Amino acid sequence: MIRPFLRAVLLLLPLAGASAFAEPSPPSAEQPYELVRALQAVQDGIANGDTAAHGSHIALIRQIGEKFLAADAGVWSSAQNGQAVVIYLLSGGAPQIVRKLPRDRMTIDERLFNGALAYVEGRQDEARELLKDVKPRTLPSGLGGQVALVQGALFARSEASFAIERLDDARLLLPGTLVEEAALRREILLVGQAEDFDKFEFLTLAYIRHYRNSIYAGDFWQRFSTGLTQSSLALDERRFVRIATLLEQIDRADRLKLYLVIARAAMLRGRMAVTRLASERALMLSADASMDRERAHLFRGASRTLTDEYDGGLAELKALDRSKLPERDVPLLNAAVQLAIDIRKPFAAGSAAAADKPPATPARLDLASSTATVARAQKQLGELERLTRDRRP
Repeated sequence: MIRPFLRAVLLLLPLAGASAFAEPSPPSAEQPYELVRALQAVQDGIANGDTAAHGSHIALIRQIGEKFLAADAGVWSSAQNGQAVVIYLLSGGAPQIVRKLPRDRMTIDERLFNGALAYVEGRQDEARELLKDVKPRTLPSGLGGQVALVQGALFARSEASFAIERLDDARLLLPGTLVEEAALRREILLVGQAEDFDKFEFLTLAYIRHYRNSIYAGDFWQRFSTGLTQSSLALDERRFVRIATLLEQIDRADRLKLYLVIARAAMLRGRMAVTRLASERALMLSADASMDRERAHLFRGASRTLTDEYDGGLAELKALDRSKLPERDVPLLNAAVQLAIDIRKPFAAGSAAAADKPPATPARLDLASSTATVARAQKQLGELERLTRDRRP
């Protein structure tokens, strides 16, 4: 079989110029829908990591636009070719090319045509108005999948549940394509924000299984990281093993960064079990005497002070090399040490009657037994979060 990239090149060869030993060739007789299929095949190669396809598809889009302009006006009466124009637009085609085509000869739904133009020209409100009521599953799959993907992008901020439904449609209508790959990238962030861990996990595994070599895999993992850390998905210790399994798919350096982000977020929200789990993973991945190692010790030390390892945790915090911590973590260290000291105060204050016998250090701090202690710890953690909250992009 001819690779998609080569097939597209063969379709577009007449535009590359005539041979020095032959008369110029007339315009190709390929139908517009055939040209768009070739473009989609090349873009699907991008989803599978084809760097040659990625490097050339912009030129292919331009050449297809030139063929559209050179096509006989009669071809546009075909419904397939009218739909191809919309797919071309939503696949990165130039709106200025489409505006030069004989619109009055086309057989295409006005909402689709005008909505696609509005979307690619940046008129988002108009595009939402025109495309919202379009049902992708009532369209041919090639067109419906593209429209569903655009609907997912248009409504991601205003109507997340609707956007998720449409991205599901895009994946269903065009499996194994760049449309499905793009839908997975967009949807994972939305389901993360919706705190739907099961679907978040499902989409991640689907992406890894089918598109881990995609040219756009870096964007996927960025969205994965954002969805994981700007929600509570990673803060439940009962699902930590599942989180760790997902993170095993990421390279070591990025995995370390994510564990540190999770540990910090968990600490600021008082999820000390997760803080401990994530910081210990970070310790295993970090280099000796590195900033990352110091940060991991910070988070683990803070979590230990709230367990039966209180003394070891406080010692770990005090032993940190502050000069290796990022500036934003220094106030966090100061507050963590003070919090640890304050938590011990109720147990350190002996009565006059027992002055000759200092109170024994409990084997484990039972915070639930002291409402005042718990209240103080929660208040300080809240103040700590406000003080050190990460800047979000």
